[in-house]
Amino acid sequence: MHGLFRGTPVIPVLTVERDADAVPLAQALCAAGLRLIEITLRTPAAAGVIAVIAHEVPEAVVGAGTLQSAADVARAVRAGARFLVSPGTTPELAAAALASELPYLPGVATASEVMAARDLGLSFMKLFPAEAVGGVALLRAWAPVFAGVAFCPSGGIDERSAPDYLALSNVPMIGGSWMAPRDAVLAHDWPRIRRLAREAAALGGCSREGL
Repeated sequence: MHGLFRGTPVIPVLTVERDADAVPLAQALCAAGLRLIEITLRTPAAAGVIAVIAHEVPEAVVGAGTLQSAADVARAVRAGARFLVSPGTTPELAAAALASELPYLPGVATASEVMAARDLGLSFMKLFPAEAVGGVALLRAWAPVFAGVAFCPSGGIDERSAPDYLALSNVPMIGGSWMAPRDAVLAHDWPRIRRLAREAAALGGCSREGL
């Protein structure tokens, strides 16, 4: 696990539609204790959002998610992303991400994909979409099989299921979007987002299973 991620129990995974929301949203999350922020490349605004957060919110550590090609990696690097996340992994994508020398979380959903990523020298991976592919039960089964591999599950996790994931010995961090609901962002309800983010940051006290 890269040092950049240590001590971070929850990473907000955000799809931001408007450049104007970038700075106040990042400031609200940072103020609540969530400094690592993943901006997904799912909207035309995404690269600009990463760039403005990187430039105007220095306390934030902003990364790019939903990378699916080498071109996406280049776009993220140009925008100022400090870490990279993909929903799956291909040889071309992995090569570009590793060549960037930024921390990279490759997406996996099966045992074979875990083994392929491990063969590339990667030992911290994103399980996606976590809830749909087996969630807590899958990760618990993988723990004794893939010793030394840690996972950041993301996809379908909310404040109710988050503690169950964080209690697992092979899950140091999870990704989710529940602390920044779309309606709250569009309404500029930053107090609500700060409250939800504080609650998410407090999940770092979850106990871990002795697997």
